Amino acid sequence: MSSKVVFKKMSKDKSVGVYMAKRDFVDHVDYVDPVDGIILIDPEIIKRKKAFVQLSCTFRYGRDDMDVMGIAFRREIFMATRQVYPPIQDTERSTHNKMQKKLLHKLGNNAYPFFFEFPDNLPCSVGMQPGPKDTGKHCAVEFEVKAFSAESQDAQVSKRSSVRLMIRKVQYAPEKSGVPPCVETSRDFVMSENPLHLEASLDKETYYHGEPINVRVNITNNSNKNVKNVIVSVDQVANVVLYSNDSYVRAVALEESGDTVLAGATLTRVYILTPLLSCNQERRGIALDGKLKHEDTNLASSSIVKEGVLKEILGILVSYRVMVKLIVAGILGSSEVGVELPFTLMHPKPDSEVRESEPEEEMVFKDFKRTYLKGMTDDEEEGNVSTGDAAS
Repeated sequence: MSSKVVFKKMSKDKSVGVYMAKRDFVDHVDYVDPVDGIILIDPEIIKRKKAFVQLSCTFRYGRDDMDVMGIAFRREIFMATRQVYPPIQDTERSTHNKMQKKLLHKLGNNAYPFFFEFPDNLPCSVGMQPGPKDTGKHCAVEFEVKAFSAESQDAQVSKRSSVRLMIRKVQYAPEKSGVPPCVETSRDFVMSENPLHLEASLDKETYYHGEPINVRVNITNNSNKNVKNVIVSVDQVANVVLYSNDSYVRAVALEESGDTVLAGATLTRVYILTPLLSCNQERRGIALDGKLKHEDTNLASSSIVKEGVLKEILGILVSYRVMVKLIVAGILGSSEVGVELPFTLMHPKPDSEVRESEPEEEMVFKDFKRTYLKGMTDDEEEGNVSTGDAAS
């Protein structure tokens, strides 16, 4: 019999608990997987209070302790709240899939379903890597499910009566890849009758994380100048579009080949580069996928934006390009001849992506505890990737 992991987390006073069958929710561009689960309440502890569940998307652009004159360095992009207890509608109408039905049967009469639909204009989970000595939460897009008991939706909520789980909104590579990038350029030089010609191409448009990228370079040097070096890099471009339109360009893979092409000569070579986080872990300003624990993170995936969506509200947009530069020797100093090849870097769609639980699957409950987090105490909140985040 196969098993299905169900994640659970209880508030400290045991008044509410959250049960979810997954914490990754896929943005298919045309639609986004809904967020659903079960809230378990203890009526003896809640008494006359109500129970609520909340889905939020927050853009942080500074540590929590950087608040200045009461202005927090964070912005709520989206927030929706539902009352689950006492239920506003009957359980059947609130139940949307088989896993919820199985959990309701398993957990008994004090379990109640919840369901949220994502707007199609929200960013994906992504965060900017802090420096080695930085601490706390930093620039990131975060998603959170929060359950709490209170007198009303707007009442002050005790931390002991609430429970929070970080979730992710992710995208996978499209099933059909685009046309393999190819670009060429020619450069004329003073006192040279013929140009220097450079052509570069990739073998495909979409690459998966950890996959080597083959860059084919053809150089025809009909000029009277010498090419003294060929530099090939993979650049990550992260545009923070929500608050200041900052742009971070980082070479996440680099090869300074030292190849030379003398006047009148040619060169054809394939350079192989593999962009990996393991080679960039100490560098500030690298965009990372908003993973739920640090050991499970990687370079941020390329952003795919639905047509018509305002980019200004998407937080952090990530793209990649291959840069090929020729360093050309000259009497008055060196000059550069270069081209760029944009490409997509993403995860492939998993074979087991989000299937409805089959009746014969056995549910295995797995706790999320703050004490699992490296370097964090039980009183600290779950954080984004920059602090280690929730362990699974």
